[in-house]
Amino acid sequence: MSGYVLAIDQGTTSSRAIVFDDHFRIVGVGQKEFAQHFPRSGWVEHDPEDIWNSVVATIRSALADASLSATDIAAIGITNQRETVLVWDRATGTPIHNAIVWQDRRTTDICRALQADGAETLITDKTGLLIDPYFSGTKIAWTLDHVSGARERAEAGHLAFGTVDSFLLWRLTGGRVHATDTTNACRTQLFDISANAWDDELLRLLRVPRAILPEVRDCDADFGVTDGALFGAAIPIRGIAGDQHAATLGQACFKPGMVKSTYGTGCFAVLNTGTERVPSTSRLLTTVAYRLSGETTFALEGSIFVAGAAVQWLRDGLGLVAKAAETGSMASEADDEQDVVMVPAFTGLGAPWWDAEARGAIYGLTRKTGPNEFARAALEATCFQTADLLKAMRKDFTGARDTVLRVDGGMVASDWTMQRLADLLDAPVDRPVVLETTALGAAWIAGHAAGVWPDKDGFAAKWRLERQFEPRMGAVERGRRLTLWDNAVRRTLAA
Repeated sequence: MSGYVLAIDQGTTSSRAIVFDDHFRIVGVGQKEFAQHFPRSGWVEHDPEDIWNSVVATIRSALADASLSATDIAAIGITNQRETVLVWDRATGTPIHNAIVWQDRRTTDICRALQADGAETLITDKTGLLIDPYFSGTKIAWTLDHVSGARERAEAGHLAFGTVDSFLLWRLTGGRVHATDTTNACRTQLFDISANAWDDELLRLLRVPRAILPEVRDCDADFGVTDGALFGAAIPIRGIAGDQHAATLGQACFKPGMVKSTYGTGCFAVLNTGTERVPSTSRLLTTVAYRLSGETTFALEGSIFVAGAAVQWLRDGLGLVAKAAETGSMASEADDEQDVVMVPAFTGLGAPWWDAEARGAIYGLTRKTGPNEFARAALEATCFQTADLLKAMRKDFTGARDTVLRVDGGMVASDWTMQRLADLLDAPVDRPVVLETTALGAAWIAGHAAGVWPDKDGFAAKWRLERQFEPRMGAVERGRRLTLWDNAVRRTLAA
């Protein structure tokens, strides 16, 4: 059987398809951006047809780029933006509303009411999550309540819910498979991660009918085959994992204590805690890292809502930079005497603060402040937020105290940002040769399940370091800068 594996990487701002060969080398790529919709302040939506069409187009493009056909592909792995909600008609496959994106905050009032009713303890005990609009459950209920007749149709079994992976799987298989994997299910607030099952008590609490839910399978399960008419031949779908879980696998973080952090639109740090479900005392999330062949591996996760999005704002919102890649050199030229600090709470603050109502702020502006200082503040904000997460992880899990951070995502191409990250963490930062670790993780799941790629040990042995960034900043300066950040966050929370 061919060793070529295709990964679908469906992200927040674009969809990509990447073909890997059996040496984990990229041989074909397709990428397509799609529109972001902001119908009201704090609301973020995607057109489901944009998601679908972009995925189909990028798969065809990647196959053409690799000079391969569908018959050359051993398996497909899917990885996706998590928590984003779609509901569609089972008979027609037509969505009843735009996808409500993970960044969306429209259910803040619902979440506040649940917290006031004391529901967070139950939700955390079963799901490892906190109450926040970030997660899928309240988005599903909102959709059923605000689309005419939707709740009645859902309860009658005429509608289907899915995160993006499930929607793509439905479409790719011609409506034959309605399923998801454990890593996506565990982000809905409806899934008991200890029982590995949808939970009736949570379904009642969040008012979600069981009839709309997909079947939950392991990450490396058989998810059917693509409709042959789509790409010229049927291709087995042998892996699914949410983007941060796939990146954890792509970084070969298979051992307890290993940490990866992905820097895209947001930033997400995941610490492998092994088969032990570790409760957090620092308001991190206890979640499923992955579930392979019937065994669940757990993790602690810190979620940062805005990372690369802050750079996009400088480019698209303020026009201060022409290209995101310029920000690293601009930051290196910023005035050292100005302590400009950005708290990029555009859609609230995630871990460890979890303030859905916080909004972005910039402190320390002077008449001399210019584009370079803004660039440094945007990049440094991601580093500060990561420092908060790693501090919390070290408190919750002793195995994380001497860890090296493995990084990936678009922002890690900036040497300045990675050096500042190592400086503020006071820990080494490892940048791998293959930066497309999210897609690589999805490909590894599918390739191993299809029998053409090696097991965990074999895959981990092939992980390669491109550069390690060692801390260079002195303890006094590190402490001073972290104090500036801490003060800025507290002022933002107080506002």
